[in-house]
Amino acid sequence: MHDIASVGPAFSIKMRAFLPDATMTAALLIPPHSLSIVVPFFNEEDNIAPLVKRVHEALEGYQHPWELVLVDDGSSDATVDRALQCQREFGRHVRIVELTRNFKQTAAMQAGIDAARGDVIVTMDGDLQNDPVDIPRMVARLLNEDLDLVAGWRQNRQDGLFLRKIPSKIANRLIARLTGVHLKDYGCSLKAFRGSVIKSVRLYGEMHRFIPAWLATVTTPRRIAQEATTHHARTAGVSKYGISRTFRVILDLVAVYFFMRFRARPGHFFGGIGLAVTAASSLVLSWLAWVKFGLGEDIGGRPMLIAGIGGLIAGVHFITTGVLAELLARIYFESGTIRSYSARPEQPLAVGEGWHQAG
Repeated sequence: MHDIASVGPAFSIKMRAFLPDATMTAALLIPPHSLSIVVPFFNEEDNIAPLVKRVHEALEGYQHPWELVLVDDGSSDATVDRALQCQREFGRHVRIVELTRNFKQTAAMQAGIDAARGDVIVTMDGDLQNDPVDIPRMVARLLNEDLDLVAGWRQNRQDGLFLRKIPSKIANRLIARLTGVHLKDYGCSLKAFRGSVIKSVRLYGEMHRFIPAWLATVTTPRRIAQEATTHHARTAGVSKYGISRTFRVILDLVAVYFFMRFRARPGHFFGGIGLAVTAASSLVLSWLAWVKFGLGEDIGGRPMLIAGIGGLIAGVHFITTGVLAELLARIYFESGTIRSYSARPEQPLAVGEGWHQAG
C-alpha cells in the first residue's frame, strides 16, 4: 500500500477534503525525526495565540518530537506577553526567542533557525495566512522523497490582485529564470527544510525571499520541490509588505545572481568587465596613436581620446576591485561567526526537555 506522500500532492490535497486534521496527520508515514517550527513575529499580538493553538491542533496526532520556536522581532505591542502566556499554557516545547530590537524578517528567521534543534525545520509566517495543517504533508514529502527543501505554493492566494498577486507572479518568473530554481511561489514563507542544509546558509538583509535560490548554492535544485498549500486572508494585524518591496526585490535579485554565480570568485566578475573595457579602450587609443603618429593628424579635440582614456582608467579600477573582492571573499568564507541579529538569552533547557511528545 502506498502512503499519502508517495502518491503525489494532488492526491494528498484530495485526501484533506474528507480526513480530519488529526486523522490526516496519523495517516502520513514519516521516517523518524525531530521537528522544529520557526515562526517570526512583529506586532502580531492578536495572531500569536490563535496560531499556537492551530499548530497544536494540526500536530495533535504527530508521532515524532516537535518544538515551536516563536521569534519576536522587537515588537512594540503585547506580542511577547501573549507568547509567554502560550508557553505557560502549552509547555516548554513552545520556545521564545526575543530579539533586542526590530532586525526585520530575515534576521528573525535566521535567529529561529539558529535556535531550532530539529532534524527538520519548518518556517512559516505569524499572520495566520499559512495553515499549519500542511506541515505534516510537507515534512512527509521532504523525508520520503529525500529532498532538502519543500517550498509552499499558495495555489489559491488570498491577497490583493494588483498590489500582491501580479507583482509576485512577475517576480517569481524573473527569479526562476535568473537563478535556475523553478518555483511558482518564492514568497511563501511556509517551507520545510532539512536542518543540516538550511543551517549551512546564512541569511542577511532581506534574503528570506530568495532562500530556495541561496539553498541552491549548497545543494542541487533537483532536491528542491514545491507543494500546494492552503492560504488564508489576513484577519487581524497589519500587513508589513507594500508595493515598494517590488523594487527591493529587483535589487536583491541582482545580488542573488552575483552570489550564485560569482560568490567564490568575484574577481572573475569584476576582472572580466575590467579586461573587456581595458581591451576596448586600448584598441581606441591604439587607433588614435596611428592617426596621430602615422597620419600626422591632430587628435587633441577628438571625443574618442577622452573616451579611451576614461575607459582605460575604468578598466583598471574594475580589475583592482576584483582583487579586493577576492580578498573580502576569503574573509567571508573564513569567518562564519558574525550574526545579523542580537537576542536576549533564552532560559536553558535540560537534556531531552522542550520537545512535544505524542501521547
